[in-house]
Amino acid sequence: MKLMLITGASLLASLAMAQSAHTTYSVLDLGLLGGGPGEPYFMANNGLIAGAAETASNQSHAAVWFMGFKLDLATPGLGGPNSIAYGVNEKGQVVGAAQTTVPNSEDFCGFNAYGVAKSSFVCLPFAFQNGVMTKLPTLGGPNGVAFAINNHSETVGWAETINKDPNPACGVLQFQPVLWGKTSTTTLKTFPGDPDGVAASINENGQVVGATGTCGTFSIDSGLYLVERHAMLWEAGAAINLGNLGGTGLNGGNHACAINNRGQVVGHSDLTGDTTFHTFVWTWETGMKDIGTLPGDFASSAISINDPGVVVGVSLDSSFNPRAFVWENGAMTDLNAVLTSNPQKLYLLLASSINASGEIVGLAVTSDGNLHGFLAMPDGADNFLPLERTVSPTPLSEDARKTVFRRIGIRGK
Repeated sequence: MKLMLITGASLLASLAMAQSAHTTYSVLDLGLLGGGPGEPYFMANNGLIAGAAETASNQSHAAVWFMGFKLDLATPGLGGPNSIAYGVNEKGQVVGAAQTTVPNSEDFCGFNAYGVAKSSFVCLPFAFQNGVMTKLPTLGGPNGVAFAINNHSETVGWAETINKDPNPACGVLQFQPVLWGKTSTTTLKTFPGDPDGVAASINENGQVVGATGTCGTFSIDSGLYLVERHAMLWEAGAAINLGNLGGTGLNGGNHACAINNRGQVVGHSDLTGDTTFHTFVWTWETGMKDIGTLPGDFASSAISINDPGVVVGVSLDSSFNPRAFVWENGAMTDLNAVLTSNPQKLYLLLASSINASGEIVGLAVTSDGNLHGFLAMPDGADNFLPLERTVSPTPLSEDARKTVFRRIGIRGK
């Protein structure tokens, strides 16, 4: 009997350890996003969230959320009808892209393709601070996008040059990855032979990641004209190819989506044969490592990594139905499965950003099929099994599915 009691106690202890292996979360509903590019895209360490939401007049407006409240940045903006915020730092500086009133036939930022208010205007990279939206320079061409900013006010993105793209089917001018510093604008080198590229993330050390490749027709799924052939790191003036998981980038693409202050890089890469794509984690010590998918799924992509090394993103089944994941301590977990509080019964589709405190923002769907933003906040301590789970997965409309694909950075199926 004594042996049985000891064994039983040991089993209970083991079970408790297994159940508390994953952080649990409480979910806050950030509200209806509408269609188009509406989504919370990035969360700073102080809780500021940058993104976009559709208005009643079918326009996309750049927005910032803080403590559950939303601030519209689009009035007056740069004068045009549509805008989107992609990044924010702890100083409250916001970056993104906004239309002006200057006519332009290119749909460089994709607003027409997204189905928001029809327009034919220049779309410029912007920085927003102290209530004022200021345009950033391009590389000579009319359009550009600012995608991320660090606490040193260094911004990265992509912008058009004055050159025609080598691909005659490309609907825009040649575009290059850009670093906007405090006093200068720098074009980042592409992989040899790649005419185009984008910069997606910058850390506090000035290391930048993104992708280079060739221009194709605009993809509403990725939100880019880029066929992502090479996942790239830029540091100390060098352009470094991070490699791949065996594929050429012609399916989901080879794209470095985020870098933390430890130099760890995450993104997605096609596997051999370009039949699917998986999440990768890259470091100088280990190179590119495939961290797989959620059990039973077909594809995955990491979108963000924080300084402790926790990764978030999306995993997809063979029908490309998405579910948000969190990867920590070497294990990938469905974020929906570790919720202790979810009052609005949101189903979490993808996780867009995680900050140093472990707070996660992303895209969710309600039981009636509407897309909402979410903020998942870690509980005070690791708990036992979740007390509350979300509703069952809701079938996505085609528009909702495209919104998910666009945030992943893939060209879709």
